[in-house]
Amino acid sequence: MQNERMAASVDPARIPAPIERRPLHEEVAERLREMITEGLLAPGSRLNERVLCEQLQVSRTPLREAFKVLAAERLIDLNPNRGAIVATLSVQDVGDLFEVMVALEGLSGELAAERRTEAELDEIRALHFEMRAAHARRDLPHYYRLNRGIHEAINRSAGNPVLTETYSSVNLRIQNLRFRSNFNREKWDAAVVEHAAMIEALAARDAPKLRAVLELHLRRKRDAVLEDLRALSAPAAVAAAD
Repeated sequence: MQNERMAASVDPARIPAPIERRPLHEEVAERLREMITEGLLAPGSRLNERVLCEQLQVSRTPLREAFKVLAAERLIDLNPNRGAIVATLSVQDVGDLFEVMVALEGLSGELAAERRTEAELDEIRALHFEMRAAHARRDLPHYYRLNRGIHEAINRSAGNPVLTETYSSVNLRIQNLRFRSNFNREKWDAAVVEHAAMIEALAARDAPKLRAVLELHLRRKRDAVLEDLRALSAPAAVAAAD
């Protein structure tokens, strides 16, 4: 009886929310996305099921389900004869994707500057502070996760679910390229300065400025990526001619 009275007196607001658990194949898909982004699984490489099962400590069933998720996101290609292969983008593909991404980032920034809340601004500032610390340590994987978090938080602050859905779909396909654009230290340092300008414009609710900063930021990413891709393809073209 006493226990019943104690239970009845507990404030429901103080009861912790249940822990959310994602299906295993979603966890596997997320890990594979990170491996693709960071270049651990290179474009054009075949995904060896046995090796990945050992690395991720999972069975083939969740791994194959994860492959289906990534194939739907166009991060990998599922070939009946060759199995799963990390998707490869041509120079034209990259140019087309970044052209769209520049517009999406710009619109996200413009709307976010007009609609963001103080709580959202505080979250983005906190991510920016952590990102700068990762940059100072030259910890590129951690830096990039925080960098991506900032761009995604700005997009969410725009308050447009259709924009967020489209943004996420396109952005997934160029994560590896955005990651690689920071390999050049000078360009990486410049990107950090551009992020500071983003935060300043967002705080000031300067929509035109934030749109301009984000569009310039993405164009510079595109130029760095295309420069890298062309440099890599040049030796292959010479070898083929020989």
